[in-house]
Amino acid sequence: MSLTAQLQERAAQSAQKYPETTHAIMNNGIQVLKDNKLVSKALKTGDKIPEIILPNATNKNVSINQLLSNKKVVLSFYRGGWCPYCNLELKALQQALPEFEKQDAVLVAISPETPDNSLSTSEKNELSFEVLSDANNQIAEKFNLMFTLPEDLVEVYQGFGIDLEKSNGSSNWQLPISATYVIDQNGTIIYDFIKEDYKERADPEEIIKFLKNR
Repeated sequence: MSLTAQLQERAAQSAQKYPETTHAIMNNGIQVLKDNKLVSKALKTGDKIPEIILPNATNKNVSINQLLSNKKVVLSFYRGGWCPYCNLELKALQQALPEFEKQDAVLVAISPETPDNSLSTSEKNELSFEVLSDANNQIAEKFNLMFTLPEDLVEVYQGFGIDLEKSNGSSNWQLPISATYVIDQNGTIIYDFIKEDYKERADPEEIIKFLKNR
């Protein structure tokens, strides 16, 4: 089953699981991002990326720009290991990793989780690619992906048992919108998939198709 189909199935299950009031708050959170035109402000195809040096799950600094000296980079911004849609995406990316490597591309994921929590996410999903910690969403902000959750959505998340303060080591309740990029060796973005709706992600099959046609 493709990642897109898995995400749609998960969304359908969620629609039956939670009351309409909860879905209204969550959908409103997405609509606020659309009204603020966050996607239109984000870095896109043709833009150059900023310097990115972040700690991985074992707290070792990784330079994206250094990785680009040898290969293209597939870069995925995700919300955290607490997000079921993110876990589906990470597992699908892991399955696609051999194909990315055949196309001379390195896969890297970024979230605001602390290194310890990134390690838990990596182990839970059996990931063999780098998962980096973007403290306080500093890199996500440079990509214009970062947003602050509305108060009513914070309450919904807390009701789900999601503790972003613990996950991210920060009390600001900020997240990146989900985004996937392919970055050429000169640091230029050559592919982007950016959506306000966290239930939509770049399908690895489409990324592979893009890389093969480069």
